[in-house]
Amino acid sequence: MSTFTTADGTDLFYKDWGTGQPVVFSHGWPLNADAWDGQARLVAQHGYRAVAHDRRGHGRSAQTWHGNDMDTYADDLAQLIEALDLRDAVLVGHSTGGGEVARYLGRHGTGRVAKVVLLGAVPPRMVRTEANPGGVPIEVFDGIRAGVAADRSQFYWDLSAPFYGYNREGAVESEGVRRAFWLWSLQAGLHQAYECVKQFSETDFTKDLKRIDVPTLVAHGDDDQIVPVDNAAKKSALLVPGATLKIYPGAPHGLVGAYEQEFNTDLLAFLSA
Repeated sequence: MSTFTTADGTDLFYKDWGTGQPVVFSHGWPLNADAWDGQARLVAQHGYRAVAHDRRGHGRSAQTWHGNDMDTYADDLAQLIEALDLRDAVLVGHSTGGGEVARYLGRHGTGRVAKVVLLGAVPPRMVRTEANPGGVPIEVFDGIRAGVAADRSQFYWDLSAPFYGYNREGAVESEGVRRAFWLWSLQAGLHQAYECVKQFSETDFTKDLKRIDVPTLVAHGDDDQIVPVDNAAKKSALLVPGATLKIYPGAPHGLVGAYEQEFNTDLLAFLSA
């Protein structure tokens, strides 16, 4: 396996496919780099270099007790980019990975970055507060933590249905997709997955988004039951200077089928533009 070691001694797994301009993928919670395999293979087949890592605590990376916070996730991403000496990179983040990308840009700037893609991403802030009245109530995230702590296997299986919109009338469910989600999720450490909930739900990325000064595609499904679009992409697109907003009608949080194919087409077009 390809791994690198961070400054604090944490071993992180990553994939590195193809050659050309680097496209760096950051995955959602509680998954790992495998969730991006379709897109990583796609861009590598079209002349790009696909790089995707497992966030610390997830997948094949080390499960550290400390450092399960957004700043450390962003710094880990920065160290990977520097270790591979990636330049003119396109950063692509889904869900929590979109937060990781935003925080990386806020902390480390765009010196090595050419473009950004935020897909179903958690910024600018998920949780409901006085300043963010359209957010998700904290009780929802308390329920996620309770589910992970009590019976994470069953919780992840149940979560896979709304994640991919399979609980909607007329949806054609793929048990294979659900099983893959469940398997990837169980590879995340219990403590690390639990700690990450606070990071993706309560972190305020407003200042990070305002610092982005490269072309940015903000894409989101309007039937996202995990990260509601009105409080996420629609606000993020207003905070990122010159951002392009793309809404997929009827699409869930995890893009599958025709929704995934439409995003793949948009991703390649954005890369080549």
